[in-house]
This record gives sequence, C-alpha cells and structure tokens, in this order.
Amino acid sequence: MDENSVPATRERSRVALVTCGQITALDPDDRLVIPELSRRGITAAPVVWDAPDVDWAAFDLAVLRSVWDYPPRRDEFLAWAAKVPRLANPADVITWNTDKRYLRDLALAGVPVVPTTWVEPGSAWRRPPGGDVVIKPAVGAGSLDSGRYDLGRAEHRDLATAHVARLLAAGRRVMVQPYLAAVDTYGETALTFLATGGELVFSHAIRKNAMLTGPHERVDGLYKEESVRPRRPIDAELDIARQALAAVPGGAERLVYARVDLIPGPDDLPVLVELELTEPSLFLGTADSAPERFAEAIAARL
Repeated sequence: MDENSVPATRERSRVALVTCGQITALDPDDRLVIPELSRRGITAAPVVWDAPDVDWAAFDLAVLRSVWDYPPRRDEFLAWAAKVPRLANPADVITWNTDKRYLRDLALAGVPVVPTTWVEPGSAWRRPPGGDVVIKPAVGAGSLDSGRYDLGRAEHRDLATAHVARLLAAGRRVMVQPYLAAVDTYGETALTFLATGGELVFSHAIRKNAMLTGPHERVDGLYKEESVRPRRPIDAELDIARQALAAVPGGAERLVYARVDLIPGPDDLPVLVELELTEPSLFLGTADSAPERFAEAIAARL
C-alpha cells in the first residue's frame, strides 16, 4: 500500500451542524453543505445546541448554524459554547459577537460603522426631536424586537418611547440608529467570507431588501423573512468588509465563516451595519459552488 493512501476502513470525521429546537433539521440553506461534506469523507448532521446528553467531544468539529433562539438565553448559550471542545466559530469570538457593542470596538478600529446611541437599563432615553430611527436590542437576531420610527410624527414618537421602555424594563440594552434611507433603493449588501488556505476569502454576496418598514410588530417565529438575490459587491464594500474582519479579536484567520452587512450612508459610501460571526444565514443557495466552498472551509479545520 502507498504510504500516502488512506485505508478504506478509516473512520469518517464527524461534524455537528448546530441548530436549535425549533429547527431541528436545520434551515434548508444550511443543509446544502451536508452532501458536499459527505463527498469529502465527513459525516455531518444537525444537532440541537441545548439538547440533553449530547457528547460534544464525540464530534471532530461543531459548526454553529441555525441557533437563532439564543438571544433570550445568551448567558446559557455562552456557557454551553465555552464547554464545546472544538467550536466554529470559537467561543470567545461568539461572546464578543453576540452583543452588538462590538460595533464600538470596530468604530475605534477605524471601521465606518452606522452611528449608534446606546441606552443602558436603569437609564432614560433622551429622544431626538426628529429623524427616522431604528430601535433594537443589543442582543438579538433575525430582526426581532426591532422597529423603525419617524420621530417627526407624534404617534411614532410615542411608539418609539414605549419600545425603548419595554426593552429597558426587560433588562435589555437598547440601540438607536439613524435609518439609512439607501436601504429602500440600493438595499443591504451581505458579503459572505469562507476560510480558504488559512484565511478568510470572499465567497459571494447578496442584496437584501429593507427589513424594517415601520414600528415594531410582533413576529411569530425566530426571524423575519428576508427577500434576497445575488449581488456583485463594489470595491468599496469589499474594502470595508476586509477592514472589519481585520479588527476581529484574535484574528479573522481563526474563523470558518463570516458575513458582513453594509448599507450606503448619507454620502453614498458603505457603512457597516452588522458583522455576523455567530449564526448568520450564508445564502449558500444563491451562488454557484458556495456549498462546496463551505464544505472545504469546514474540512480544512478537521
């Protein structure tokens, strides 16, 4: 036998694609990577993060995917992540990224970030006299508990004040940001990066339509539905995305995946809205060979 050949009886690597109890079979887009991993000799299966009696040490790698139920239980989720022997992305990055105060760190690093006012529990919000604003919690996912308000309208001012008060009363830190009007025309650009050769490399991008059309409304489920289509990003978007990734604590080379969300600001230059390193939809089905690239990124960490 050639010393470089692999015996046919070699045990296949095992990967957990981590999801939540409401989506036990994974989001359909995430499932696209399973056959590609199988072709590479890797057995992958969805596993619910808080399911009892899971032996996480039995997996060669656990890859966070559809864990969209964590915001109300973030402390529990982070405690779980810290105990998983091999987690992608790493637990310390997840701790940093699941509280959107990471935007402050990125701004200090020189990344153009949407301006944000932070309102802490126990404090009062000094409402601006006007303007179109977005209100959302600092720990959240799927655009839940978020709303858009025109503070020039009396009814919106009252609803915005009530929204902030409701989040603060629940002990949640609040973010208030200007609404970037370009999202209504140009849309939001989400750029996916995947690990290749020891670094994060741009894979593909999509355009998202505006998600927030008015004041907060209750959503039944884990997320608001998105309308997306493929997009070729401009150079300025790629530059800012790479600038944001370069500021990730510990280095972006430790990541298997990342998504960078950008919207043009008032001067038409892109600004960062989110740096998604925990459980972003990767929109694998929107780009040729994206499932294969994700499979390669996972396989490289085994």
